[in-house]
Amino acid sequence: MRVLVVGNGGREHALAWKLAQSDLVSELLIAPGNAGTATAGENVPINAEDVDGLLALALEREVDLTVVGPEVPMVAGIADRFAEAGLKIFAPTAAAARIEGSKSWAKELMRRCNVRTAEARSFDSSEDALSYALSRPEGSFVIKADGLAAGKGVLLPDTRQEATDAIVSMIDGNAFGNAGGRLLIEDRMTGPEVSVFAFVQGEHVSAEVAACDYKRVGDDDEGPNTGGMGAYTPPEFWTPELAAQVRREVLEPVARGMVADGSPYNGVLYAGLMLTEDGPSVIEFNCRFGDPECEVLMPLLESDLAEICLAVAEGRLLETEVRWGEGAHVCVVMTSGGYPGRHRTGLPVSGLAATGTENGADALIFHAGTRVGEDGQILTAGGRVLVAVGSGEDIAQARAEAYSAVGSISFDGEHHRSDIAERALPAAAATGGSSSAAIAGRLGTRE
Repeated sequence: MRVLVVGNGGREHALAWKLAQSDLVSELLIAPGNAGTATAGENVPINAEDVDGLLALALEREVDLTVVGPEVPMVAGIADRFAEAGLKIFAPTAAAARIEGSKSWAKELMRRCNVRTAEARSFDSSEDALSYALSRPEGSFVIKADGLAAGKGVLLPDTRQEATDAIVSMIDGNAFGNAGGRLLIEDRMTGPEVSVFAFVQGEHVSAEVAACDYKRVGDDDEGPNTGGMGAYTPPEFWTPELAAQVRREVLEPVARGMVADGSPYNGVLYAGLMLTEDGPSVIEFNCRFGDPECEVLMPLLESDLAEICLAVAEGRLLETEVRWGEGAHVCVVMTSGGYPGRHRTGLPVSGLAATGTENGADALIFHAGTRVGEDGQILTAGGRVLVAVGSGEDIAQARAEAYSAVGSISFDGEHHRSDIAERALPAAAATGGSSSAAIAGRLGTRE
């Protein structure tokens, strides 16, 4: 069948790479894609947010299945438009995508489903938000943009001045555009974070899988939030017991609740969790694969991704096996200097050939922000440029492979974190499970 992948980042390169391995896929289109996706299929210069253009492309090229990577077209209703045109698509409807598109809506859903999450209040007035925030103890809350903010709309003020600046910049200063016109002030939780993913079709939830990502730009979680600087799987604290608890207390209740609300979920559901002393608590839901988590999950997926996506689109996920493999995967994101702030683009990238990226030797390299220059040279074209993915029997081996690949690639101003998956090294060698409270105490992480 002819498959269209929507998006242009590292996540979409990973999806295209996996889909291209399927015997079901005879032709692969990526819109708009990047220099890396061009090795898996045909790039088509249509922006991921151009729903009209994507629909016209799918009709013209007689696309059999569309797989959507980023959240913006999902929230804009691409699944609804394609379904109205009689086209199969792997993406939730606009109503279901509200689980990411509106944090206030997601909070109400969780309350109705009795899913554990931090208490929060919503505000669309900076005066009201300031009055509430300044009545709270310093450092006791998180401020979140209600809408889509490309992974950067979460601020953790430690002082009243920082809280004031955050609220005013979001609501009055338009720091996150329309996404910050409404904000949430949420109780701050403590504990390690984990991202859990499952394919969902109505009330049916597939086998789940977990990964840990890194959002801050600098080592030791210093600096501003980014779209993601690295990830690894499996988490050192992930156990069958914890997985069963997350399925029972989070994934399945939400899937049932969305069906009951008349907005059934079809796609991949991403639960961002914090393991608190009271148990797994939802930080947020996303309506798509995480980026860069997708880059470590696609090499782990043993089942046919095209078959899974088609089964969800056709309403038969229950009959389709979703099987995740063994072993460890670590990815390190290579960014442009200055990211997530102002950064240069159009810089030549050297060393890609040395990694054996496309044949799976050494590490996999997924392109996140690249383009091909007139002379065929790979050039930087974004903040997050490349994602090096190492694989191994354990985290140590996978991590060494990923950083070896990073060391062989260069471009002017390149930046990466040096501590991705480092915290998992001592725990990976330990035996026996750990309680959520013990994990929280050992890692000392916080939201």
